[in-house]
Amino acid sequence: MWEKLEGIESRYEEIAQRMADPEVVSDPDRLAELAREHAELEEIVALYRQYRQARTELEQAESLLEDSDPELRELAEAEVARLREHLDDLEAQLRQLLLPRDPRDQRDVIVEIRAGTGGEEAGLFAGDLYRMYTRYAERRGWQTELLSAHPTDLGGFKEVIFEVRGRGAFSRLKFESGVHRVQRVPITESSGRIHTSTATVAVLPEADEVEVYIDPNDIEMEVYRSSGPGGQHMQKNATAVRLIHKPTGMVVTCESERSQTQNRARALAVLRARLYEMERQKQETEIAETRRAQVGTGERSEKIRTYNFPQNRVTDHRIGLTLYRLPDVLDGDLDPFIDELIAQEQAERLQTGGEED
Repeated sequence: MWEKLEGIESRYEEIAQRMADPEVVSDPDRLAELAREHAELEEIVALYRQYRQARTELEQAESLLEDSDPELRELAEAEVARLREHLDDLEAQLRQLLLPRDPRDQRDVIVEIRAGTGGEEAGLFAGDLYRMYTRYAERRGWQTELLSAHPTDLGGFKEVIFEVRGRGAFSRLKFESGVHRVQRVPITESSGRIHTSTATVAVLPEADEVEVYIDPNDIEMEVYRSSGPGGQHMQKNATAVRLIHKPTGMVVTCESERSQTQNRARALAVLRARLYEMERQKQETEIAETRRAQVGTGERSEKIRTYNFPQNRVTDHRIGLTLYRLPDVLDGDLDPFIDELIAQEQAERLQTGGEED
């Protein structure tokens, strides 16, 4: 493990030197590539240097244990105990950081939310989830962009698709894929009876063109007039785009941009992400219906998280964590759940021998 850390630090320093090379500076693509790698290594290098500094301090404290002054020895013993505990903690963190990472973790993502069981109430809940994720993205300093939406009469969504751009977006949002369940009294319910509804969430890492090649002959494109926010500002020109991928039957629409070219590019990005995820899941599970496998059927029994309004409660069923502050969660405070899910994933990987000494 320590040899690996030395190698990582050497690579970190090498990248810093190369980024100052005039030849690299004049190549924006290469500079950006090196900058990304440098940023990815920064956390583990900083932690390793902190560990080495603590080791030096421990050696100095241990040298005082033989001092003739009893008071000084007592202080040294306390410092040695503190530093040994600190070193154990730093070593555990280093082992976690050395675990092989999902190569998709740093990618931007496309999030698809669809109303499940529950009629209009499911559509309203899909709208709540959309707001929750956009607020979470704001908290993380990420950017979001609406790609496609099919609103309901009451202000919810049958389906909403949006992009999230920011460092580590997939590493945190990937845990949100699945069925989300809500329990509350719908606004359409006059008797005050609690209803249970669901919405499905799919989080797809964006794929590069070189990873997923789409034959132009496999795509049928339709264009139509799009409406602006709230159905206003009807455009005179046909700028909205609908792409049909003939081999799979996938249909992607986009009308968020003002030009047909931009909407086509956005729709292609969504299609590419879907095809990438389909191939990945096919390789891992050999199941043909990959998208159905990720989000389930939308049945209530498949939930990963429940949002209970009468009890002000949110429960993540995968880790057994319950928080009694539902408004905060719906306002984007998702880190308590995501942090626990990441910790569980790391613990499982450590148990299966993911680390190397």
